[in-house]
Amino acid sequence: MVYIVILAMVALFLGLRLYAVLGKRTGHEPVLRNPAEERPGPPLTLARNAEPRPDFRDAGPRTIESAAQTGLRAVIHADPSFDVAGFLDGAKNAYRMVLEAFWKGDEETLGWLTEDHVRDAFVEAIQARKEAGHVLDNRLVTIERAVITDASVDNKVARVTVAFDADIAAVTRDAEGNVVAGSLTDAVETHDVWTFSRPLRSGDPDWKLADTDEA
Repeated sequence: MVYIVILAMVALFLGLRLYAVLGKRTGHEPVLRNPAEERPGPPLTLARNAEPRPDFRDAGPRTIESAAQTGLRAVIHADPSFDVAGFLDGAKNAYRMVLEAFWKGDEETLGWLTEDHVRDAFVEAIQARKEAGHVLDNRLVTIERAVITDASVDNKVARVTVAFDADIAAVTRDAEGNVVAGSLTDAVETHDVWTFSRPLRSGDPDWKLADTDEA
């Protein structure tokens, strides 16, 4: 009888925890927006009402390099609502959106996904591409891995660096649509290192791309 009561209490506890996760918005659910009414916000947003996590081990050892652990503790200390697993999901979403916006030459989208200096660099490359009469017909096939390699808090600004391993099918076409370079049938392994930043003092949960590099 005692075991039955204990099992019933465990089931009730698990049920309440499941409701707490599934029954509340965490800030990561997809939201359908009307482009005519409002411009969508950046995809990399912290869950402000998510349950604070005192540590980052829940994200798994393969998603965080040892060199980033001290910095991540500083980020969590500065903002207890920081969720490593949610951040990585948002980072992968941002990676895809930034690449697709760059490939399409969508300068407006790049403007609210990236810091000004990063946007300027993308715009310069887009203009050079247009002057050459080239069009990118690229496709992000898959993101094989996303790992946090560095993190820090400096002057109330949090910075988290993520290394992406991805497969991209890349084709460059001329103005007539002829293939100049690349192939859509053979994906190319790509290794990028992107740093995202967020001013903590502003209370704005949105992160922006602050730096890009190749691994």
